[in-house]
Amino acid sequence: MSNTKATASQPIPHTDTTISVADGVQADVRIYGGKRRGEVVPLVLHFHGGAFVAGDLDNGCTVGSSLAAAGACVVSLAYPLAPEHPFPRPLELGYEVLLWAYKQRTKLAGKGAPLYLAGEEAGANLAAGVCMMARDQQQPPLAGQILISPMLDPCSATPSQRAAQGESVECKWASGWCQYLGEPHDAEHPYAVPARARRLAGLPPTLILVGEADPMRDEALNYGARLEAAGLSVHRHVFAEAGQWPQALLEQPPESCPCTAQLQEQLRQFFETTRCRL
Repeated sequence: MSNTKATASQPIPHTDTTISVADGVQADVRIYGGKRRGEVVPLVLHFHGGAFVAGDLDNGCTVGSSLAAAGACVVSLAYPLAPEHPFPRPLELGYEVLLWAYKQRTKLAGKGAPLYLAGEEAGANLAAGVCMMARDQQQPPLAGQILISPMLDPCSATPSQRAAQGESVECKWASGWCQYLGEPHDAEHPYAVPARARRLAGLPPTLILVGEADPMRDEALNYGARLEAAGLSVHRHVFAEAGQWPQALLEQPPESCPCTAQLQEQLRQFFETTRCRL
């Protein structure tokens, strides 16, 4: 795997492959970045966006490449989509791939490589849910979670979301939530709706990144405040010039998000702050 550094307009090379996890289940992943001999780099399991019902590995290219440009080896997962695969199937596969990544960390990122979860939009919801699963299962140890414009609460109706919708009577995020939560009681499960989780203790440091005009801004910052109130470490940044987030994060090359360079710097700082924690 290549360790070539990237610029905001030059994605890091990647490799697409299929891996086998528990019970012979296969998962399609894209691996960005890597290590040179003797190096140890952060290892990140990444989930793309798409409101639970759309998106693929190509849509995750901006964030996947940015994580790698910040110094990480990234395993980006093509998780199963709703409505064919509602909660909890995407989370269950995500957790199995997380265990796989932990077992493969020496090969992928170096001996003792710190392990992270990351995602944007619906992918950030999955990252937060899998993070809670890892805490509750007491494995594997995580160095941090990175939540970018996260979908965390289907009932938020926050000012930032109302401002983004304007006069619209339909919302793709609300539609996505309805298809992801297959049963009404699923909305009560903390893995499905992290913003409603009652127990937050034991979660690793969290990086929350949102745009100023981001519809998910308020629910993300509210979640960060709850994490801090639980005594946890939270790093947050609001990008003033992040226009059309989270959609800009999901655009495929040659389109580029104008905040890519700043995004990479925030990720790099978070890795530096947290990678020696374990």
